[in-house]
Amino acid sequence: MDAIKIAENAFIDESQKQHPVFGAGDTVTVHYKIREGSKERIQNFRGVVLQTKGEGSTKTFTVRKMSGNVGVERIFPLYSPFIDEVEVNKRGKVSQARIFYFRELTGKKARIKERVRR
Repeated sequence: MDAIKIAENAFIDESQKQHPVFGAGDTVTVHYKIREGSKERIQNFRGVVLQTKGEGSTKTFTVRKMSGNVGVERIFPLYSPFIDEVEVNKRGKVSQARIFYFRELTGKKARIKERVRR
């Protein structure tokens, strides 16, 4: 392992590694902390995971949700101290690791089939 990866892994706390396994097509709720002045609260962002990217401490994932009639995407660093919890609501059945085609779909075509557990 090179020196950069050793340094990156040193910054990951053991408590932060407890996120569930999820991938593209899964519906997740991300509970993240928002600071407004001196107050701190937790806000939920529920949507479909479009991609996961990176490795180690630089791993990120993109979540897309519809807010009214407008699509909103947000990129979260997986090991951010502001992420309180990642909750997997549904497992989606998709054939690609990055589902950017999902952005153009509307209505019934924008549904993702649920993966059956065995």
